[in-house]
Amino acid sequence: MLKIFICEDNAAQKEKLEHIVQDIILIENYDMELELSTNDPYEILNRIEYNNISGLYFLDVDLHSDLNGITLAEKIRNYDPRGFIVFVTTHAEMSYLTFLYKVEAMDYIIKDNYNNIQQRISECIKNAHEKYKTKSSELQKVFSIKVQDKIINVDFNEIIFFETSSTIHKVILCSKNRQVEFYSNMKELEDRLDNRFCRCHNSFIVNKDNVKEIDRKKRIAYMINGEECLISTRGIKNLIG
Repeated sequence: MLKIFICEDNAAQKEKLEHIVQDIILIENYDMELELSTNDPYEILNRIEYNNISGLYFLDVDLHSDLNGITLAEKIRNYDPRGFIVFVTTHAEMSYLTFLYKVEAMDYIIKDNYNNIQQRISECIKNAHEKYKTKSSELQKVFSIKVQDKIINVDFNEIIFFETSSTIHKVILCSKNRQVEFYSNMKELEDRLDNRFCRCHNSFIVNKDNVKEIDRKKRIAYMINGEECLISTRGIKNLIG
């Protein structure tokens, strides 16, 4: 299910957004729910940090916090790399920051009149719903490995990362519940995987959906199972670009 988050520091505006979102979900019968509506950006980060959530985020830009909406979106990307981000704000002049910070916003809605906001939010929810359905279908893809006389199938969404093995011509698949070593190489794997996977280092291919945190300075990706994957200078651009 797609979870919807609202972060808006103006109580009246927040209530309006809540009503718009809940009415659209009810009328269209979407498989979505309003997970959290708050004026505190850290509440959203705390909610998504340790949960595997696919979210649609409606964020004000000026939150009267040490985090504004743009920097909040950047942090959301660490936990929900494929989430849908929409800015709803009076600050038209700050839209360029979404490109500067590379947060890949779905829309940037200016609070000019209520009907316009309602229509644009409806379009964003519909768009996110359609893309999420497509994504959910893709998540059912299976990675097949031949190990001796056995064929092992692992769902793509269960794969955390691939790592080159100390054994020549072998690769280690690390999933949520097992590790499998098999004959292959990174180039061959890249050709078999979809765009949720990123070659972040010569020795690692990570599933971006299972990255918990990225330390740019140390160039380490911390995965949801506690493992650490190295990131090269070029790889970090691929991972967060």
